[in-house]
Amino acid sequence: MEPLANKIRPQSLKEFVGQEHLVGPGKPLRKAIEDKHLFSFVLWGPPGTGKTTIARIYANALHARFYELSAVSAGKDDIRKILDEPDTLLEERPKVLFLDEIHRFNKAQQDFLLPHVESGRLTLIGATTENPSFEVIPALLSRCRVFVLKSLTEDDLRAIVKRTKMKVPKVAEDWLVALANGDARIAITAIENCKRLYGTITLENLKNTFEHAFIRFDKKGEEHYDTISAYIKSMRAGDADAALYYLARMIEGGEDPKFIARRMVVFASEDIGLAAPTALVVANAVFRAVEVIGLPEAQINLAHGTAYLALAAKDRSAYEGYFEALDDVKKTGNLPVPLKIRNAPTKLMKELNYGKGYEMYPKKPGDKVDSLLPDKLKGKKYLRRKK
Repeated sequence: MEPLANKIRPQSLKEFVGQEHLVGPGKPLRKAIEDKHLFSFVLWGPPGTGKTTIARIYANALHARFYELSAVSAGKDDIRKILDEPDTLLEERPKVLFLDEIHRFNKAQQDFLLPHVESGRLTLIGATTENPSFEVIPALLSRCRVFVLKSLTEDDLRAIVKRTKMKVPKVAEDWLVALANGDARIAITAIENCKRLYGTITLENLKNTFEHAFIRFDKKGEEHYDTISAYIKSMRAGDADAALYYLARMIEGGEDPKFIARRMVVFASEDIGLAAPTALVVANAVFRAVEVIGLPEAQINLAHGTAYLALAAKDRSAYEGYFEALDDVKKTGNLPVPLKIRNAPTKLMKELNYGKGYEMYPKKPGDKVDSLLPDKLKGKKYLRRKK
């Protein structure tokens, strides 16, 4: 049975709801569609805000051959099949590939796409909920325009609820619009499931529907933050077992592995720091592996890195010292740099004692060095390592 979301999907901009800053009169995507301007672009925004619908409306307006893939399950072979289709009608009907969750394509897969986008054999429309600056390789991103979609407003969601042609009481609509939080797909699917399960849509029936059908790892909601917090705190406490468990929960729940790897890189400097400087090397190597290899194999790299970081000695002195220094910078402004460590590129500066008395290295290891801080902060200790 065709999902309700597909049945009521807008076929033209006249039916489209929301994203007025992109598809309103005179706005960039509307002009591109009306002028039939062929180019590659990325749609970046929260779930359920119209990315797939915009891609379909665009391709339809250009009379293109439209291909739709999800980066979660697709690979190079799927793209090869599209490229291998006869190109005899290429000028009249360009090939437009809509790649949902483009951030899930690893670097090698994106590199494979690049020459075909560059040559025009494929017009790419990428969709992502993640910042494309981090998730799309620079060479590919430079060949695409980026359009940022916003969460749908309550008025947008109410208009979409009306498009379902289902009888939804006002109190149930209010509750659903608030809970959907700008995501049209959640609202439409809830209405469809409620009707199928209970026959009528009431507030109580909607609540029951959500209880049974929407238990999931919400990458944008409270569980997302609770789980990554539990993961970090487990590594901080040295509990490798708990850290691996929360890692598994995030991976199984669909969390972006690069998000986890980025947190590992931060953790290596923030919590391990000088106790094991190579931790930053390990964390960066894990991030690189995730970027190049992708899931499912990259979960092994994440597990390896997680266990290492959890078991490593911890030292937050560099982290704490830096932010203490930053606080002083904000409080005191640009204090004069001591003369002996100022740059002295000219004769006049040397005559003014710039650089005079500076000793490049201590005379012998362990010698105490005179403070090189500005006079107002002399004697201040930022780096306090535990012995």
